[in-house]
Formats: sequence, C-alpha cells, structure tokens
Amino acid sequence: MNFRLLALDLDDTLLDDTYRISQQNYHAVRRAAAAGVLVTLATGRMFRSARRYAKKLQIDLPLITYHGALVRTADSKETLLHRPVPLQPAREVVEMALASGLHVNVYLDDELFVSGENEFSRYYHTLSGVAYHVVSDLPGFLTAGPTKVTVICNDERRLRQLQAQVLAKFAGCLAVALSKPNFLEITDIKATKGQALKQLARLHGIPREQVAAIGDSYNDLDMLSYAGVSVAVENARDEVKAVAQIITKSNNEHGVAAFIDTYLQIGKEDVRG
Repeated sequence: MNFRLLALDLDDTLLDDTYRISQQNYHAVRRAAAAGVLVTLATGRMFRSARRYAKKLQIDLPLITYHGALVRTADSKETLLHRPVPLQPAREVVEMALASGLHVNVYLDDELFVSGENEFSRYYHTLSGVAYHVVSDLPGFLTAGPTKVTVICNDERRLRQLQAQVLAKFAGCLAVALSKPNFLEITDIKATKGQALKQLARLHGIPREQVAAIGDSYNDLDMLSYAGVSVAVENARDEVKAVAQIITKSNNEHGVAAFIDTYLQIGKEDVRG
C-alpha cells in the first residue's frame, strides 16, 4: 500500500463521541505528516468549525468543508473552490423543510443562520462550537445562494421523505445526503467530498491510486469511491463499509491511528478491528 494524500472525515471518524481528537489519533496523524503524507480534513462542517481541528493537527493543506462546497487553505488566506447552492432551489428546499415542520440551518459567508431557537439549534452549537443567528423568514432572508443547507430532525424517516422530495424536484441540480441520522445536507450537485478531493489531488500532482480516505457515513461514499485506498471506521454505516477496501477500528477506539500505524509500521492492507 502506498499513498501520499490522506483525507479524514471528522465527526464519527477522526473525532470520538465527545467531538475530540484522541491522543492516539493526534500522534498518528503527526507521524503520517512527518513521513511525507499530505493530510487534509474532509467534512460537512463549516470552515470555521473545521479550522480549529486543523490547527490542532498542524495541517496546512487546504481543507474540504461543507461536504466539498468550500475548499479553503487552513490559514483562511485563499479559497480554492466555492460551489454554493443555487439561490432559487435553496429557497424552495428551505420552504419545503419548514412546511414539514423541520429545523433548517443555512450557511452564508461561513456564518450560520437558523430557522429558530430550539433544541436543534442548541445541539448544533454544542456540536460545532459556532454561534448562530435566528432568522424568522429564512427563504426571504436568502438573497444569494448559501454554501449549504442542513435540515435537522430526530426522525430519520422524515428526513428521508424530504430527501426523496428534493431529489425528485432537483435531480441533476442538488446533492442530498444524510451525514448523521438526524442531519440531511443539501449542496450543489458538484459540491461533494469526492469531487473536492479529486481536485486537491490534481493540484498536488497525486494520482488517484495514491489517495486514501477514511469516513463513516453516506456523505463519504463518493470520497471513498474516488480514493485509491478507501477506509471505513467500524462504526460506519453498513453501506459505507460495503464500498470500503479496509475496515479499521471505531472512532472511539482510535480507528484513524490504527489505520495509519498499520500503514506506517507494518504495511498490511487489512486492519479490521
């Protein structure tokens, strides 16, 4: 196994269930970087939320954020890619979600705007560490396409119903994926982790075969399909494990470190459990 670029999903992959990077994962990432591997984060999170983890890991590679809708250097000085949701579809998706009684987040200029002050806005703040702004009329508030729209609900069935409705109306225009069982993420059709990772690999002249990616959920599928070395953590969705070449330990068992250390020290291709 030989890879030169490693993309790490954050939630439920690199981060444990308390949203922290374990010491084992931290030191493994630093060892990989010292060995010459380029490491980036590939996350659905806002750039400002992902950046603090990049700073902790001493990552200076561009970060893939908002599921690939925004790729920006870790020092915030250069935006390599920004693909916002087209304005009119974004408004209609927000209206559809609100009509179904669902909570909505929209992201503009790396700021978070929410449809209401409630358990979901507070939960997202706890998860991301980002302050939010309550807007009573989100569809009317939007005058430019947002980087991403997130719909939050504790009932996955309701999210899947909305997902089907959005895809039926905006097929070929929007990408719609579950990132967590309670998060439905809507981006431009070309704004995916896989497409962003492909662009980043080309920028550094790294062939697909030398790109590795680790993830856990549906929004990681196209990234894992692109990567020459695809890895799923043990706690990943079954559909994600099915496409991964390698299954590593869970996010709470330092699965990223288990994969990296196996690669650096042993070179075996099966690090299952």
